[in-house]
Amino acid sequence: MTASRGPLRAPPRRAFSARSLVGNLLVTLVLWLPAPTDACDEIPRYVSMKPKGNPEAPVSAGFTAEYECRPGYRLIVPLVRPTSTVCQADGTWAPPLQEICTRKSCPHPGDPLNGRVEGSTQFGSQMNYFCNEGYDLVGNSVLRCELSGNEVAWSGDPPQCNKILCKPPPQIQNGEFTNSHKDTFEYNEVVTYSCKPSGGSDPYSLVGNSTLRCSGRDKWSSDPPECKVVRCEFPSVTNGKLVSGFGTKFYYKHEVQFECNEGYSLKGSPKIVCEANATWVPEKPRCDKGSTPDPGETPSKPLGGGAIAGIVICVCVFLGLIAGCCVYLQKKKKKGETEGTAAYSTYQNKSSTPAQQIL
Repeated sequence: MTASRGPLRAPPRRAFSARSLVGNLLVTLVLWLPAPTDACDEIPRYVSMKPKGNPEAPVSAGFTAEYECRPGYRLIVPLVRPTSTVCQADGTWAPPLQEICTRKSCPHPGDPLNGRVEGSTQFGSQMNYFCNEGYDLVGNSVLRCELSGNEVAWSGDPPQCNKILCKPPPQIQNGEFTNSHKDTFEYNEVVTYSCKPSGGSDPYSLVGNSTLRCSGRDKWSSDPPECKVVRCEFPSVTNGKLVSGFGTKFYYKHEVQFECNEGYSLKGSPKIVCEANATWVPEKPRCDKGSTPDPGETPSKPLGGGAIAGIVICVCVFLGLIAGCCVYLQKKKKKGETEGTAAYSTYQNKSSTPAQQIL
């Protein structure tokens, strides 16, 4: 005989506790919270300082950037400003920083002997050197304050100002210059050239500047002159004549002046000069018959006696007309005064009573 089994029952269900509900809610909230992200995309940059360790952006909130001076800069003393800043959750940095470093300086080089220096000694600046007149600068005229390891130093040695001297100027053929025995000439010292006797019928002419000046190191103010015979042909103009600069020989820089005969007009310059290539400059003029002279080239002729007499007559007539007008106006004025007096007397007689007239 088998025992009978009763109907199967489900296991009893657990009651849903409040603790389980709170735990599930917390898990859900945690899952919903955003994952931590980088808050600051850039690290602040400054001219005189940089962050220690060279951190790379972006950085998360709470990151601290500590700053130090860049090469060529030093801390400002006394240091009263913060040297670090912190990345905030909103992407800003606090506290905001200001420059805490200043540029280093190179030692002042001082003025060179016979010169001066201008500029700044700070890192990145430069000094400019100048020499007094009569002295030449030897070396670099500009020095820069640059990095030298962890310190700053000048880019080179300072220049010097040396006295300007010239070697003797060139010797010239058929000529000589003063103080030719000297080996050196000082700044602004002058030498004078002259020509030697030619030994012939025509003398040497000095063509060019007779004086040269020492204007720079081994530099003279111009090229040396020449000593040579410069003789121009006898100047003559058809239908014209010489009026100044007469001579039998015409050498360098000789000047003559022409005038045309009566009935001819001068074309060109009346004055010409014998120049270095033994030619007359400008070209000799010409005298053309019955032509009109070039304006401004011929001297103005003095006024003749008839022209002067005509001018005097015109002036006298003009003065006579002025005097006549003055006399006429004066007479007219006196006549008006007389007529006015007579009219006034007549008016007085008419206005008086018979008794007054008898009296």
